[in-house]
Amino acid sequence: MTATLEEQSYRYLRPSTLELADGRADLTLSTSGGRVATGSTTHPVFFEGFLGHPEQAAGAMLAVAKVARTRFYTPPGMLAAILRAADPVVTSNRDRLRFEGFSACCGVYLRYDALPGSLDGTVRDSGTTNVDFNTPMREALSRIGGQEPLHLQVGEDVVVSTLDRQVVERKVPLPGRWLKGFAEVQQVSGRVTPTLEVSAAEARRFVRGLASSSSRKPVWVVAAGRGLRLTSRATPDGVSLSGFERLKPLDPLLRFARSLKVYAAPYDPRGAAAVWELTLDDARLVLTLSPESSRGFSGEGGVLAGLADAESADDADLVSALLAFEPRIDVARLAAEADLTEGRVLRALDRLGAAGCVGYDVAEGAYFHRELPYDAERLAAMHPRLRDANALLETDAVRLDGDTAYVRSGQAEHVVRHTPDGDRCTCPWFAQHQGGRGPCKHVLAVTLARQRG
Repeated sequence: MTATLEEQSYRYLRPSTLELADGRADLTLSTSGGRVATGSTTHPVFFEGFLGHPEQAAGAMLAVAKVARTRFYTPPGMLAAILRAADPVVTSNRDRLRFEGFSACCGVYLRYDALPGSLDGTVRDSGTTNVDFNTPMREALSRIGGQEPLHLQVGEDVVVSTLDRQVVERKVPLPGRWLKGFAEVQQVSGRVTPTLEVSAAEARRFVRGLASSSSRKPVWVVAAGRGLRLTSRATPDGVSLSGFERLKPLDPLLRFARSLKVYAAPYDPRGAAAVWELTLDDARLVLTLSPESSRGFSGEGGVLAGLADAESADDADLVSALLAFEPRIDVARLAAEADLTEGRVLRALDRLGAAGCVGYDVAEGAYFHRELPYDAERLAAMHPRLRDANALLETDAVRLDGDTAYVRSGQAEHVVRHTPDGDRCTCPWFAQHQGGRGPCKHVLAVTLARQRG
């Protein structure tokens, strides 16, 4: 198995540390690169103060770090994982901290939101960065008890830290599909709807009762009285689940949970993405799963329609200039400030999500500003179907005829028809996926051709 790799360099002033002394835990997270409200920076400082519910917070941060080090699915014939552990991403959104991790297999995303009620301290800045979660620090974090206050510092003064002379540098090769998948999660999250909700007790019963292994093919989770059960029958009233072990990141936090909410993407009998959200004390743990354990987010193609929208490119540049790491992006305000319709702002945000510049919070039904600390231009360019569609246009392979179009590709000519349910193509790829993994290159080429007149 081959993959296009991009080397991500981390440079920390010193390793993250957690010191337990005098009945208090002091956690200092070292930061590497990223952006703040005023632009790029090397070692941002986001927060200093106490983090409420310390045992819960420690468990949630460990869960995020573990997902970032885990491959939940290994393709047949792959002897070793391509991806080394990527460091978690932390965003300061003024009144909250968000910790994000994305699995090596590109199919599991976990986010811990420390909400306003859990932060007692000073927000020094807003922005996004990578943080060091080294082994000694994780081991110490696992020993946090319920009675110990947890003092947290995200980043530290550059001058003071440099005196320690413990600069840490690491280089991690990240496959293009990992980078693309991390960004794609936001588009998937924006399409889900609330489907199931159960109490914490029922959530514990269900998750802890799952078998240790399962088929890669989806089963369905459905309501059963006050709880949940599994069925092999595809149903629009349920949520598909592939790979029971992919729900295990929730397990350590179930004892703190208030409830479990499950959100499903539009129904597909072959399986669809889902978001599992634990409501915690002044916090949330959000787990997003791809449709199948063997099918990562990188191939979903949900962002392609937005990227093919030529109008949204300029709109995205304008909207991005107005963002200021808001915890909840106000679409109406942006529309007024940018002099755009709300529909155009939403398309621009969709495009920004594809480049890792915004995330989506299903609990609040809104985007939030964060910029992944990776190359945004590379993220936006990692879509071979869009590249192939542009190549078809350059060779005059598209012929428009009203609501029908003809696309010459190799030795074949495919027919793209515009219908009330969207464009449909006669190519084998569309026949296999039926639009469930975004548009094919022929539909994209026709979309681009219609825009250009």
